[in-house]
Amino acid sequence: MTSTSPAWLDSVPLLALDRQYDRLRLQIREALERVCDSGRFILGPDVSELESELAEMLKVPHVISCASGSDALLLALMALDIGPGDEVVIPSYTFFATASAVTRLGAIPIFADIDPVTYLIDPDDVERRISSKCRAIVPVHLYGRTANMEALGAIAKQAQLPIIEDAAQSILSSFENRCSGSLGDIGCFSFYPTKNLGGIGDGGFLTTTRDDLARSLRLLRVHGMEPRYHHTLIGINSRLDSIQAAVLRVKLPYLNDWTTARQVNAERYAKLFSDYPLESHIVIPTDDPRGRHVWNQFVIRVKGGCRDALRSHLTNHRVGTEIYYPVPLHMQKCFEYLRWTKGDLPETERASEETLALPIFPELETFEQETVVGRIAEFFGVSKRTPHEAKTPAATVRESDSNTSCILQGRMPHVLSRTRSAGKADDVRS
Repeated sequence: MTSTSPAWLDSVPLLALDRQYDRLRLQIREALERVCDSGRFILGPDVSELESELAEMLKVPHVISCASGSDALLLALMALDIGPGDEVVIPSYTFFATASAVTRLGAIPIFADIDPVTYLIDPDDVERRISSKCRAIVPVHLYGRTANMEALGAIAKQAQLPIIEDAAQSILSSFENRCSGSLGDIGCFSFYPTKNLGGIGDGGFLTTTRDDLARSLRLLRVHGMEPRYHHTLIGINSRLDSIQAAVLRVKLPYLNDWTTARQVNAERYAKLFSDYPLESHIVIPTDDPRGRHVWNQFVIRVKGGCRDALRSHLTNHRVGTEIYYPVPLHMQKCFEYLRWTKGDLPETERASEETLALPIFPELETFEQETVVGRIAEFFGVSKRTPHEAKTPAATVRESDSNTSCILQGRMPHVLSRTRSAGKADDVRS
């Protein structure tokens, strides 16, 4: 505890994977020993069992594991025969892998803008960007919230295009009572350690309701080989390690409870933010009325050009944060050849300048959340509302026209490089 703010903790990590591991330590070690004793390290029994358990949980007929979430996207595009010159509509406000998979096959990513409230791909902008060369739509279920699959499904049906769901951040999220991964032609998931269901290294899986695509995906992940040393098509080497599957099987029974804990944490943030008059400074994320939001990230919007200065303040007080994503994909140097310019996707560009992720992991404590919100209020110089000023929790608050300048408050915004001092996580936090 600090001497000046006795109610606030000295530090709050963005992630705390060690807390989860401490609870499961013995089970995980037993699972690892079992695999090592078996000598079956690639596509062994644990892999098959994990695929079956995931299929049952997500209510899909086919689950095909692979080596990473990035490979899942690549395999999905390959299964749909997407190649050089084909266009694929994707959001620009997402992790690089979504676009990388498209370009690795010689196809062309066509970036679409996002909804400013949900940060999900805007169906209206998707429809505007479909051309005769378009071969697929790839919505990203960002931060744990499912994209508007009703609108996107209608657009895809009209244009006779398949949908690949990038569900890397959204396992167990749903839309109208159907889980992500069952809403399009193929779903792509990641087992990266920071995901809601994370392994102890890279891993991923695909879902599909189509038998033909399931057959292709199973072949493509093993060099197109069936039977052994006979290749009917050219695939890649993308198999899930049995060790990863064994660890994930230990974790899978806890996933629903961990997801519920994330939802509770999001509700608590809404209440804590409502205790302070921060509406002119901060917009907090809303829940999803049409399905289950699984809160892989809790991302606030910081107004008035204050995002980087606020992050610096939080880092100085050892409160972990992250920026997802500081440079939109259409503005990345490697995509200069596509000739996108600043201003082409205004909502995407604004989000990249204003959004900031706060800790939301399942084991997050109430006092830690109070510290996060208290430190934010401290930065903006506001005190708690008195009882007669209390208002409805801010989960339903939408962005207002009011704005606040960091410069007027004597806080010049500046770019802050990533720090490791505020929690344990790998460097790449996709």
